[in-house]
Amino acid sequence: MLRLPTFDVVTPETVEGVVMALNRPGARLVAGGTDILPNLKHRLDRPPVLVSLSRVRGLDTLSVDRARGVMHIGAGVRLADLARHPEVAGRFPSLARAAGIVASPLLRNMGTIGGNVHLDTRCRYVNQSEFWRSAIGGCLKAGGTVCHVVPGGKSCVAAMSSDCIPVLTTLEARVVLVGPGGDREVAIGDYYDTDGVSHIKKEPNEVCTEIRVPLPLRPWRTAYRKWTVRGSIDFPLVSVALRFDLDDDSLHAHITRALVCLGVLAARPKLLNTSPLVGRRLDDPEVRRILGEICEKQGKPLENVPYEAPYRRKVLPVHARRALTDILRAG
Repeated sequence: MLRLPTFDVVTPETVEGVVMALNRPGARLVAGGTDILPNLKHRLDRPPVLVSLSRVRGLDTLSVDRARGVMHIGAGVRLADLARHPEVAGRFPSLARAAGIVASPLLRNMGTIGGNVHLDTRCRYVNQSEFWRSAIGGCLKAGGTVCHVVPGGKSCVAAMSSDCIPVLTTLEARVVLVGPGGDREVAIGDYYDTDGVSHIKKEPNEVCTEIRVPLPLRPWRTAYRKWTVRGSIDFPLVSVALRFDLDDDSLHAHITRALVCLGVLAARPKLLNTSPLVGRRLDDPEVRRILGEICEKQGKPLENVPYEAPYRRKVLPVHARRALTDILRAG
């Protein structure tokens, strides 16, 4: 049995109190705990104190500001609540879909959107017991000096396995952070780095308070698909988020802009070059073919999660085309 290490827990009631508590060296945030607690059991992190967000008021609210054209999603909104919220389902069906298929109902009732956005990277060589890792001498992410995925590599290539990040990237969401110097916004597309050890551009004493998603200004269609071995619990092994901006609200409309984002390739999501799709009709059969070719050509998984990278690369266009089918069937 894997046991938790010893640590302190503090429960501030305000965002300012959270920021102050994070000044303690090594302090870590905990919300739903579905990511950090397993990591603690595997001794992937040894914080002296966890700063709980459970008592901070206002982090679990969701509202739409029509005047400013933005949806405010509190970082503490549970994934299950996000998935079934009518405003989210109506305006951002791909986000509702992604949040609604994370892990299992139990974990979606615990996990938060803020936690999913800050999910730690994963790798077949690091998400193991401490005893297992010691047999190979650790790795760049866990006490070693070698990357077992890319021998000789200078940085960790553990994979970003969040369901919501690729979708939020296509929706051009922004992350709101509060720290000692006040608050700031960061475009989610700029929020992640290529190093799996430190892949989030957040300062240690900052806390994410909300996600801001711009409301659509034109007709669009969105979708999300992922591949897992089992129907629940598992992290995705590949994922695809689609967004097509259209010149009218029909399926015969022409694509004016296409955003395709792939997950579980490396430590950050990957936006693809989709220029061959622009100008074509959404229901043109060629869109399906071109979309698949783009995903297979530009999506280059590494051997960082279970199942061989060449097979995962072949699966990418399959799920991209299935996501397009979801869009066309929805009408």
